[in-house]
Amino acid sequence: MTSLDTLLSNASSSLSEHEPERLGLSHGLLDTLADQLFGMLRRRNGFYAFECALHVFPTHSSQQEIGIYDWNANALWRSVYKDMADGCFFFAEDVFGGQFCFKDGKVYIFDPETGSLEYLADDIESWAKSILVDFDVLTGHPLAHQWQKQNGQLPAGKRLLPKVPFVLGGEFVLDNLYLADAVEGMKLRADIASQIRDLPDGAQIKFNVES
Repeated sequence: MTSLDTLLSNASSSLSEHEPERLGLSHGLLDTLADQLFGMLRRRNGFYAFECALHVFPTHSSQQEIGIYDWNANALWRSVYKDMADGCFFFAEDVFGGQFCFKDGKVYIFDPETGSLEYLADDIESWAKSILVDFDVLTGHPLAHQWQKQNGQLPAGKRLLPKVPFVLGGEFVLDNLYLADAVEGMKLRADIASQIRDLPDGAQIKFNVES
């Protein structure tokens, strides 16, 4: 059994009833990664795992879910990051809205608070293996579990955002988290990332704290 087999065996059912469309997945991706992503989505067209901490986007949007093509649309949120998101194809996210993406033929973690990329894996199978080995850190599962124990299941289209951004010293604790719309959360952190990028070390930035 491969790591992807194991991940899918512990994941939710498909988030879309549509058959994945191979043509759309070729846009901006190397053929090998497009093939691998298409293969995964043919088996499970979008899914949640680790108590909703990991969210893999389906190909098609619905009333509940944003599809992978719409999620990658420049006008939705990524344009706010300016060139920081250039060349990235986003396919999954952790409970805090941290993105998993393809760029230059590899899999990276995109930090929404800084716009920085961290190499994670060479392909989908290696990505799945990394997730299984270190899902507490890579998906935020412990806090997702604690939050849902108190508040119920995370709704579709929502993620847990820090009231005080992690990059500014916010703690990974329940008291520092609030439920937020995933798209609005990306836009909010894009503003923070832009300010951090343009300001010298030690400078102050401005952001709105949700209650």
